[in-house]
Amino acid sequence: MSKRKRDTNSNTTKPTTNGDIETSKVAKTNGHVDVKTTHPVIQIIAGSYERVLHGITASVSNLSSSDSSPSVQFTDTFLFNAHASAVRCLALSPLPEPGSSEAQGVYLATGGSDEKINVYSLAVSPVSENDKVPSMPSLGGNTISENPANRELGTLLQHSSNITSLYFPTRSKLLASSEDNTISITRLRDLEVVSTIKAPRPTVHGQPSGDTAPPGATPTGINDFAVHPSLKLMVSVGRGERCMRLWNLVTGKKAGVLNFSRDILQSVKEGKYSTGEGRRIRWNPDGSEFAVLFERGAVVFGEDSKPKCKVLPQPLTKLHQMCYLPLSDSSDKEVTLLAVSTEDGRILFYDSGKHSDTTHVASTSDAVIPEGTLRASVGGKSVGISTRIKDFEILFLPAASAESPDLAIATASSDGTVRLFSLATTDLLQAVPSGKPAQLGKMIGSYGTGNRITCMKAFVMQPPHDSEDDLRDDEDAFEGFDSTTDESAEDSD
Repeated sequence: MSKRKRDTNSNTTKPTTNGDIETSKVAKTNGHVDVKTTHPVIQIIAGSYERVLHGITASVSNLSSSDSSPSVQFTDTFLFNAHASAVRCLALSPLPEPGSSEAQGVYLATGGSDEKINVYSLAVSPVSENDKVPSMPSLGGNTISENPANRELGTLLQHSSNITSLYFPTRSKLLASSEDNTISITRLRDLEVVSTIKAPRPTVHGQPSGDTAPPGATPTGINDFAVHPSLKLMVSVGRGERCMRLWNLVTGKKAGVLNFSRDILQSVKEGKYSTGEGRRIRWNPDGSEFAVLFERGAVVFGEDSKPKCKVLPQPLTKLHQMCYLPLSDSSDKEVTLLAVSTEDGRILFYDSGKHSDTTHVASTSDAVIPEGTLRASVGGKSVGISTRIKDFEILFLPAASAESPDLAIATASSDGTVRLFSLATTDLLQAVPSGKPAQLGKMIGSYGTGNRITCMKAFVMQPPHDSEDDLRDDEDAFEGFDSTTDESAEDSD
């Protein structure tokens, strides 16, 4: 596999940031600023319809100070056209342990509508004082700090349709799904595809609606997939299918098909003329349950693949993204919440272990699926935010008290605005046992990218190092996919 090399410095200028709140200014020389601070620094990467991959660092100050409110300083780190068409999805590899001997870097994978997957190596730490970074001119007045450790590793061309989802199970393997009904497993050491899982095409059920397929054709493709924490099981959801597929990652073969019953679809407002297909799927951290996201609701399934509860936002609106948030209180009691983003600018936190008294029954013959309990919400019209949240990340920030670290919630809206919220874990834990949902979080900064954001990833950067080593293969085994021969599952239902 040939690899392309190029610098990641930006040659495109953007207009001056117009945030929702004013952020503090930073000292700059010729448009360049070095990120040299002891404050938490968050690296944010956003993809857009305009093919642009935009890297931004957010330095959070006064986080634990009681005298002043937190503030954020945003800095551009890279900005370029990464694909020939829209950027559809992003993925970050697990970060190295601080102070470990492994390479201090992180992989970034981007997938687009041009059927390509680009792989990059990003610095896990801000620019250190010993590194000499050339000054970057800025015509738009933006502060710019290029990290020379960021570089491109290569491009993957194994798929023949739009890339829909990317995931790093380890620091040595990349999984990618596409609308060509395949999931590929790539070894990052040499960017070679070591195996491919092929899902059968869905059965034709009349003329499809919408623009998901041409006239007379059937919508196909894998919308999303989720790997079990044990790395031995995977669940996927696809277009034109009212079911989810289980895969054995040891053998690469299909393990089963679980159909969405009428009760499940009606409970999340998937009517007769809806697609009924799962759009997102996520495992919780301990692998005891997983959630499937539909257009207006979500259903949580247990280990036995039976529905535990449903999630329906009130007022009813579209859902775009979800993730699990594990928390622990002062008594080391584990609490896991399901967070979902909405069309009307909210992040909602649900407790799938506790069910509310309100249930939905479509008819007298339908089974009752209890509703998950809404514990807290962030954003929304009550705080002046009404634009859809296409993607979000929840990050743990270092705080003065190790028992109650602060949370940072980075949200990306389709209008091009990246917002940063601060939320204390103690406030969220106090909202769990209460009977009424709490409005939590405070927006501490925003940044206008000028592009229509489609996806976003973020991570908390580690303290600066004197040097950044190149990423290398960690030689960790991803069981069942160490051979170079493909094992496809061609069987149909």
